[in-house]
Amino acid sequence: MLKGFGMEAQRRLQRARVVVVGLGGLGSSASIYLTAAGAGNLLLVDPDVVQLSDLNRQILYCEGDVGRPKAKSAAESLSRLNPSVGLRGLAFALTEENAEDIVGGADVAVDALDSYAARYILNEACVRLGVPMVHGAVEGFDGQVTTVIPGRGPCLRCIVPGVPDIRREVPVLGPTPGLIGCIQAMEAIKVITGIGKPLVGRMLIFSGKEMRFEEIEVKRNPGCPVCGRGG
Repeated sequence: MLKGFGMEAQRRLQRARVVVVGLGGLGSSASIYLTAAGAGNLLLVDPDVVQLSDLNRQILYCEGDVGRPKAKSAAESLSRLNPSVGLRGLAFALTEENAEDIVGGADVAVDALDSYAARYILNEACVRLGVPMVHGAVEGFDGQVTTVIPGRGPCLRCIVPGVPDIRREVPVLGPTPGLIGCIQAMEAIKVITGIGKPLVGRMLIFSGKEMRFEEIEVKRNPGCPVCGRGG
């Protein structure tokens, strides 16, 4: 037994319901480690199908999965890893209309999305329902992680108040989302079990070229349209 991680922590993990939104590079890595750790139930959400160009970083899939829905392929792969975990795949996009239905009842949501418009939808649903959310994002050699616990610190909209104007495809080196997704899984496990200090009010920044981590303080915005007086 891991020191500091006893049977009660494992039982909490076994009872947990985790929503992973986005099954690309981040979601692949995070869901593998959550499944291997014995998270009780995973809801896997992604509208896309597997493409050949995904395989350099989306380690849930192989060439035989090309053309198949990611949600279905991911659930099958994870079931082979740990058949005791409850797995359900939803092959449609998160929207303002369905976000609360998807997130409702979850112990934690993993933001493995690739657009801020979709992240804002997930963030708002989590804040409204009081569901913790672990945010991750990557570009090139770099990545970031923070954990949003409603009422305890800033939400994603406090940290990134406006949608970045990205009009190009964002390239990424395969190991980068693998690493950031692993950290997201660690944060989700900490939130579920109550062990350790999650990245609330802190953004962990990773530079792959420099092989350096740094942490910056992020603060709640009293005028935030989601979690502040502006909401």
